[in-house]
Amino acid sequence: MRSSAAGEAIVTLPPRCAACNVRDDALCATLEDAGLVALHGIGRRRTLPAGQVLVWSGDPNAICATVVSGVLKAMRAGPEGREHIVGLAFAGDFVGDLFADTANETIRVMTDAELCVYPRAALQKMLDAHPAMERLLLHRALGALDDARMWMLMLGRKAAGARIATFLLEMARRMGQPGPARFDLPMSRSEVGALLGMTIETVSRQMTSLKRRGVVALPGGRGVIILDRAQLARAAAG
Repeated sequence: MRSSAAGEAIVTLPPRCAACNVRDDALCATLEDAGLVALHGIGRRRTLPAGQVLVWSGDPNAICATVVSGVLKAMRAGPEGREHIVGLAFAGDFVGDLFADTANETIRVMTDAELCVYPRAALQKMLDAHPAMERLLLHRALGALDDARMWMLMLGRKAAGARIATFLLEMARRMGQPGPARFDLPMSRSEVGALLGMTIETVSRQMTSLKRRGVVALPGGRGVIILDRAQLARAAAG
């Protein structure tokens, strides 16, 4: 920290904060430079490979994180003992339960990811000192609740084709692809089926149908190219 000619403190942002791609979208968007420096001081940047677990359900809830890049999934065990995907986290999202002493979900990395990880207790103190950041966290929690309600409505009322179309539009939106979109799905077709409440065979049939109608292209692997967004939106509304 330096001083200006007028004697005012000049705050120098850490290089990672200054160059961060999600700074304007993440929880830290509400902070001035001094607050960003304080937040940087309690956190650390971690790079995790696909498949690694960040938090295990049932473990002491010690950390929270902001996703800088990559995709993570939150999972909970159903009555039959199988784990079910209950949420996805993309760049700019906040993961972890700030107010629970025990983790209620397992959070696993789906694609190679970079995170800013914070001790839960230290982050709680930051929220106490920065009410705007606390309000943003509450706003996002309420938004996630609304999304969950809409997802339940979709699963209960939409046919398989509409579910797949809705899912692809959401993936394009969350992975930052306006207009013509090309992206790799962060999960297998089996996982897509589990998320949407259908079998892998149904997922494959619906994807093939969209390809045959010229709505999407499937270049191989998990790649998807949306060729006709308007038609895909109509399919999602069906």
